[in-house]
This record gives sequence, structure tokens and C-alpha cells, in this order.
Amino acid sequence: MKFLNMVLRSIVKHSVFPFAMQNGTKKYLFLRAPQRSFPYRTLILSPALKKQISSSPTEKLDLDGWKNVMRSGMQEEVSETSENEEDSILAATRELVEMWRLAGRMVPENISEEELKTLMECSTKSSKRKYLKYLAIKEKVKKASKVKQEKQKEAKKERLEKAKENDTGELKNTFLLQFWSKSMDKIYNWRTAQAMIFGQPLVFDMAYENYMSRREMENTVNQLMETEGWNRRAIDPFHLHFCNLKVDGLYHKEFAKRYGEAWNNLLMTVTEQSHTDVFPKDKLIYLTADSPNVMKTFEHDKIYIVGSMVDRQIKTGISLAHAKRLKLTTERLPLERYLKWESGAKNLTLDQMFRILLTLKDTGDWMEALKFVPKRKYEAFVDISLYSKHKTDTGRRTKVSEFSNSQEKVKPFAENSFRKQTQKK
Repeated sequence: MKFLNMVLRSIVKHSVFPFAMQNGTKKYLFLRAPQRSFPYRTLILSPALKKQISSSPTEKLDLDGWKNVMRSGMQEEVSETSENEEDSILAATRELVEMWRLAGRMVPENISEEELKTLMECSTKSSKRKYLKYLAIKEKVKKASKVKQEKQKEAKKERLEKAKENDTGELKNTFLLQFWSKSMDKIYNWRTAQAMIFGQPLVFDMAYENYMSRREMENTVNQLMETEGWNRRAIDPFHLHFCNLKVDGLYHKEFAKRYGEAWNNLLMTVTEQSHTDVFPKDKLIYLTADSPNVMKTFEHDKIYIVGSMVDRQIKTGISLAHAKRLKLTTERLPLERYLKWESGAKNLTLDQMFRILLTLKDTGDWMEALKFVPKRKYEAFVDISLYSKHKTDTGRRTKVSEFSNSQEKVKPFAENSFRKQTQKK
């Protein structure tokens, strides 16, 4: 038996062990049941391989770095696909515009990428047609104005040439000196600079970007630019404040586009803060057409707020709700008292509202201030003399009635006192 065991051991050593050492494990010596394999982050090496690798330095696999690389690649692919999609949509809209031009519809000759993006945002065909018609009319007006300016320049050159030809050497009249535009601009800038220090503030609330379309916001910017011009040319201007104006927002981009380099040189206050953070609440009055309180007089120690919003659909109650949310006092202009209103909402543009407030500040006369309301909205002015006469008559009647009532109360008291005196005697 001992001899047989020795033989078997020698056979196993010479036949099976070399094959197992070549594969690096001894698992081929014994039969094992199949086991479930689990994923691991580390690598398990056999003893033979460990001996071979022990001489070389260990290299660790940075899984977090690998994940970041893969994610950045995915983001680049997504951005590339999104850019390609936008380019394809822009190209499709350009083709649509060209097709409509060939069909004979009103389409502008030159259209920018911003205008194409706004055209893409239009949901229906009719809205797209209206927007393209608006751009075509705008382009025609610009061309006509350029032609007109060129004609005026040519006429001015002809006049100067004729004056040089007809020059007889006579002295010009220098009794009334001419005011040049530069000197007038200096005077206007000096007044507005003084108003920024000593003038009454007037706030335009710019917190209505989300309630307007692109076209409505362009109209709002036009009206605000007109108000800035009227304020600059006024004798006693306001100190204008544009509150809640977000940097790089839609309003800011439109102003920077229209004004250009002059935007940073305007003499007014532009801030992202709310008017409640800049001024005390007890001095603020929010002017809105939906307010139940009627404005009686212009108060010079108060700060009036105008919501800078143009709504063609006339969304009522937005500015009133905003003022109530901030717990501010609200007022509206007394249009019913002074004007026979015909039809439509009692909403005015921003430049009309500004000119009314400016006239009230200078004169305090409602009849003079409300002349800036468009005449298509009312029939005529109410006769204030009759209203004031009726008011004085009613006041006199009340005073006479109060005096008669007081006399009736005094009579019995006087009679009683006279009786007491006679009884004592």
C-alpha cells in the first residue's frame, strides 16, 4: 500500500501540477460547483502573477476621472446636437420666408437672427404672417426716412452754394445769436443733473417683463425713451428711477441696443433693487388705472410710481395686485370728473402719463394737464364751473341748515333760563 501511494503521488506531481502552474491556479485539480460572480472595483491576482507584477509599480484606475471624461463627452455631443438642431430650424425658417417672398407676400428683404428666433416662437401661421408684415413695413419706413434725409442734405448743399454765389460782402445780422445744439444739450444736461440731486423722484417699475410679448416690450422701450427726452427738455425735470431692471435682461438688452454708448451716460438712476428698498413706503404712491382711490391733487413731497407695461390685450388688475402685494397706497387719475369719456379702457401710454404728471408738477391745473389725453378717447371736457357752483350751493345749504338746527336747540334753553329768573324775583 505504501508503495502504491508513492507511485500515485509521483504521477500527480509530474502530470497535473505543471499544467496548473501554467494557468496560475490550482482550481483544475478539484471539481467545484459553479458560483455566481459579482463585479468588483479591485483586481484579484493569482500568486504566480503577483510574483511577476511585484517588480513593476502599481497603477490604480481613477474611476471618478473616467466618469468626468465620459460625462463631458456626452455634454459636448448634446450641445453639438442642439446647435445643429437650432441651425436646421433657422435654415428652415429662412426657406419659409423665401418661399413667401416668391409667393408675393409682404416679407422684409433683410432679416436678422433675432428676428428669425422671434418668428420661430410664433405658434400659428397667421401670427408669423403678421410679424413678417410688421418687419416689412418697418423696413420700408426706415428706407423712406433715409431717402428723405438724403434729399434734405442735397437741398441744404444747394442753398449754401446759392448763398455763396449771391454773396455781396454785406455784414450779417448778429443782434440775436444762434443757439447751437451742443450748447442746448449742455443746458439740458445741467438741469437733469440738478434734478438728480434736488429734484422730485419719479419711479418706473420695470418688473413686468414676463407679462409682455417681444413687440409689446419694444413699444414700452420706445415710450420710455420718449419720456426720457421730454424729461431732459423740461424746465424743472424729475429725477427718473428705473427700478427692478435686471442686468442682461430683456429690458436692459433693448435699451443698450437702442441707446448704444449713450446708455451709460444717461442722467438717471437705473437699479436692480425694488422701489420699496430705495424709498420709504409711506412716501410711495402707485399710479394704476384699476385703483379705487381717485387722485385729487399732485403732492410734491410724495414719490409716484408708474408701471412700465404696454398690454394690447388690456390685462386688468396686474399693477394693482403688485402694489397690494407690496402694501403700497394706490391712486388713479380723475378722468371721469374732467372728461366725458367715450369708450374703451382708461389706460394711457407711458409718455402721456409722464407729460400729465410733469404739467401737474409745474402748474397744478388738471384741465391743462389732461390735454395730453388723446382726443379720440373722450368727447369733451366737463364744465367744471357748474360742478364747483353746485358744490358751493350744497355747502351753503348745509351751513344754513346747521345754523337753523343750532338755533332751534338754543331756544328752549333760553326760555327755561328766563322762567327761572322771573320765579326768583
